[in-house]
Parts: sequence; C-alpha cells; structure tokens
Amino acid sequence: MAVWDLSVTVEELGSEAPPLTVSVTSDLHIGGVILKIVEKTQIKRDWSDHALWWEQKQQWLLRPAWTLDKCGIHADARLTFTPQHKPLLLGLPNGVTLKLRACFSGPVFRTVMGICRVLNIRHPEELSLLRPVEEKKKKKDKEAAEEVYDLTGVPLTSVSNPCLYNGMPAHFADSSKTEAVYKMLSITQPAPAPEHIAKMYRPASVVDKAHIHGRWLDSSRSLLQQGVQENDRLWLRFKYYSFYDLEPKYDAVRLTQLYEQARWAVLLEDIDCTEEEMMLFGALQYHISKVSQSEPQGIAPCPGMDDLDSALQCLEVKMEGESSSMDMLETMTAPELHDYLKIFRPKRLTLKGYKQYWFTFKDTSISYYKSKEEGFGEPIQQMNLKGCEVAPDVNVAGQKFCIKLLIPAPEGMNEVYLRCENENQYSQWMAACRLASKGKNLADSSFSSEVESIQAFLSMQRSNPGAQSAQADESINTHSLVSPRYQKKYKAKQLTPRILEAYQNVAQLSLTDAILRFLQIWQALPDFGISYFVVRFKGSRKDEVMGIANNRLIRIDLGVGDVVKTWRYNNMRQWNVNWDIKQVAIEFDGNVNIAFSCVTGNCKIVHEYIGGYIFMSTRSREQSDTLNEELFHKLTGGHEAL
Repeated sequence: MAVWDLSVTVEELGSEAPPLTVSVTSDLHIGGVILKIVEKTQIKRDWSDHALWWEQKQQWLLRPAWTLDKCGIHADARLTFTPQHKPLLLGLPNGVTLKLRACFSGPVFRTVMGICRVLNIRHPEELSLLRPVEEKKKKKDKEAAEEVYDLTGVPLTSVSNPCLYNGMPAHFADSSKTEAVYKMLSITQPAPAPEHIAKMYRPASVVDKAHIHGRWLDSSRSLLQQGVQENDRLWLRFKYYSFYDLEPKYDAVRLTQLYEQARWAVLLEDIDCTEEEMMLFGALQYHISKVSQSEPQGIAPCPGMDDLDSALQCLEVKMEGESSSMDMLETMTAPELHDYLKIFRPKRLTLKGYKQYWFTFKDTSISYYKSKEEGFGEPIQQMNLKGCEVAPDVNVAGQKFCIKLLIPAPEGMNEVYLRCENENQYSQWMAACRLASKGKNLADSSFSSEVESIQAFLSMQRSNPGAQSAQADESINTHSLVSPRYQKKYKAKQLTPRILEAYQNVAQLSLTDAILRFLQIWQALPDFGISYFVVRFKGSRKDEVMGIANNRLIRIDLGVGDVVKTWRYNNMRQWNVNWDIKQVAIEFDGNVNIAFSCVTGNCKIVHEYIGGYIFMSTRSREQSDTLNEELFHKLTGGHEAL
C-alpha cells in the first residue's frame, strides 16, 4: 500500500502550533492513526476522551476499527484531534448559568441525558437545548458580568438515579461550593426586580414565539455538527410538555426548574391567562418564595421507606387492574349527565345571547332539547366533542361559569359557549367535556378526580371573607409577581390587596404542594404546552401558524389568531417528510391529508416535535427506568436515523 501524509491539528498543542503530519496507509484504522498522533505529540496525559473530528465533512470519526479507506479519508482531509467533552455555558430555567462539561460528539439527546444525570433531573427526554434569545441591552447598561457557577470539576456520572447524601447527589456533597450550587438548583429563587423583568425578552406575538421554537437544536446530531463551540451559551429547557411520573421525593431539581419555567412563561406573557388566574399565580409565587426561604431543606429519605412506597405503588396498580364484576356492570351502562344549561353560539345570527335548553351528556356527545319532557325524542342538535378544544371562561366573584367549546367541523371550528348555574354543575360538565375531548366517557376512572381538581381550582379563586383581612404587607413586591400587562393596568396598592386575598386560600399549603398547585393551574390554561411554527400549507398563498401540543396539532389563522382546525395524534395514520422540498405530510383517519412547509425553523424541528410526543406517550411504569433511545431516534431522527 502507498504511504501518504495526513494533516492533523492537535488542540492540546495550542492554537498557534502547526498541524502534525502523520504518515499513513489507506488500510490503517482510526485507532492506529490516533496512536501515531499521541506518539508524535510526546505529551504524557490521559487521551481517552479525545477523538478525531473531520472539519470538511462536519463529522466525528468515532469507530476506531474503521479504516481510513472505509471512512473515505484522503490526503486532502483536515482532521482535528480534540476532546469529546468540553465546557459549555448552560442557562437554566431559573436564570442560573452553569459552566459544565458536556458531550460534543454524541447526539444532543445523549448530551442532555448526561447533563441531566449531573444535575439529578429524572426523565431527561422531556428537556432539550436551544440557542438563547438575546435580551434587550441598553447602551448605558454597563452592568457587571453575570455570575457563572463552575461545575466543570464535577465528575460525569453514569448512574441515572444517584445515591443521595443529605438529600443531594454524592458528586454535589463533595464541597460547600458545589453544595451551594445544588441548593440554587433545587430551591426556588426569589423574584427578580421589576427592572430586570422589563429587560428580558418578551414575545410580542405568535410569530415571535414561533421564532423562539425555531431555535431548538437537532436531537439526532452532535453539538459540534451544529456549530456549537467550546464555552458557547445554550439554554436547557423543558421541550415536551408531557411530564411523566413527577415524584417530589426524587425530583427536587426537576420540580423547581419546571416551576421556574412555568413562572417565567406567565410573567413574560408567553402564555395567556385571565386576571383572576394571574392574581392566583401571584399569590402562589409570593407563598412559594416566602416558604422556600423559611423551610428547612433537604431531609434525607429513608431507603426502607422508599422500598415500602414502591411496593405499595405496585400493589395499587395491580388492584386497579382487578376490577370487580360490579364495576364491569357500571361500565356497561355508562353514566350520563342531564340538566338545564344555557347555550350561546356566536357564529349563528338566530341566537341572540344565551338561551336555556335541557341538555344530556352521553358517551362523548352533548345533545339538547327544548325541555326535559322532550328529552326522549329527537334532539335540536347533537354535538360530538371528540377532538374538540375545551377552555374555561370563569369569574368566581361574578358567579360566571362558562365552558367554551371549539368543535371540529369540515369548514373549520364551530364555537359554542355553555353557561352553568353554579360551581357544582360547572365542575361536572367541564370534567365531562375535557374527558370527551380525549375520546373518554363518564365511566372513565379519571372523571371524579377531574371534578375534584376543578373544584379545588375554583375554591382557590373564591374570596375568603371568613379569613382575617390581610394585613397590607409592605414587603410584597407586586410588580415581580404579575406580568407587565397588569403592572401597567393597576398600581401596586391596587394589586397588593387582590394578591393577598388570593393568598388567604393558599397560605396553608406546603412548599411542594404550592409548586404542584402552580403547575396544575398552568397546565389547565387553554394555551398550555403549545409550540408555535409559522408554516405554509400546500396550495395556500398565505402564511399560517401551526401549534403543536402533546396530543394534537392546531391550525391557527395568523391574521386573526383564531383556531381554524384541530387534528388529534390518535387519529393520525402516518406522517413523513420530503427532505428535498422540506415539506411535512400527514395522513389522518377518514382520508384527511395535510401538507405544509415551515417558514420559521427547520421542518426537522416540527418532525421531531411530533415524533417526540408520540415517543412520550409510549412510556409506562414497567420500563420507566430504561429509556429506549433507539425508539426515540426512529421516531424523531428523520432520514439521518435510517
């Protein structure tokens, strides 16, 4: 075989050093090339983390047994011998910036798994990395550089559930400095000053939100392949809003970061909420920051109790599976709801305002009749709620309990409002509508818990005259608790009594319960968990918005902001991408086909979102400890995974 020279840059020799020239033959394997490079450098050190990066082809050469010929490397190749793990600046949802060593050679999915292992965050598949959005900087602003907490010395662990000492992983318990960092990760941070909030990036429209979602990194390619260099800044965020198995005992960091991400989504108006909800969010934030500063942290769980807990959990799952014959009988005769409600249809000119009818709710359909006596005959109309959008329109103080329904129809969405008389009626009908939208009926086991959670939510919004009138607390910084829209609308002295009134209803909650309640209300918002992309549908001349949620795709009119159509994943037969023309095509039941190309962001990001949500729905308790990475890449990787 002919001997030829290969040029290799070794990062360890410094940026000024000329590339090394190594004599090789085409049948020499990558491992042999590395051996020659190491001998030629004459530096004694641990080279095990180093690998070769091929600059022109933007790829890593990670298979030491492959020959240069098999890799397609010739004399013109420029190779770099570089570490696979390098420092990265990582912005977390709570605003803390960490410097830690991340894997630059594996797919981003595996890099995130490694980062989450270090930070003790379970279920890393729900998170990903995105390029940060620049904050508004004024010219006069010559602030000190932000503090970066260095964790590059923390060893990379391979255990997904590390042993805890004093409630923290062993690799954080080594020094007081790393202990302090872990506390910052697992305890909520005090609210920043309003001036700081004003400087932060706030999406002004759906298009702005779409630009942010176009910044996600590709999970199936490595950081270096996507142009991320050593010491670059990235954000770690929850990407898939499908939170599995939240367990306060093990998830201190995960819960805290999730709460912080939810809190900032509310404060920066990334998600819309009503005035009442905003006051409740403000009260919960006030309570959480108050309790987190006073409660003792970190109680080491007893391993014996953990075993007992998991045994009880298994028993509970088994017993749920063994339903009695009585339950079977009940399921066969599914329960129904009947009552007088009022209905209003904005699109129809015949109905002026709300009109009262006799309603029945059976399976997943609502029917209404002129009166109770006519309830056995033919209904005026029957509406199937499967796949519909359900949103609350409630004002507890004003005794207004409405349910807004957007029901799929061939020409778009039909808008219908139902008005209930009282909280009790509203809780039952709202729970029934929510279940029906997912294709479940009233016999479903989750109906009663859904009713209870709606009632708990309403009771938190109720004013509490029995409680002593809240003292005007001077330390309450209202402008750090509500979004800028309400800061402009009300003065601090108007906001304080309203937040403190809502606070009376949550003041008795523990820190964990308050965080879980905050997340529960956030998840109940109509716009929760929707990632937006500006797209252009096949055959259309105008840009529209595609919203991707954990169970559905939503077509939104860009001009008006109205929902035009909703498609559920459980009606989806297949989806694929034409990578040449960058077009996503999806086929649904009933011969419904849609195709669109992306205007903001790459169609790979949209493809990954859909595949990612389908992957999230396959998780179950039996195999919750092992993550099926191969299946994730099959569903999200596109042509590269094949």
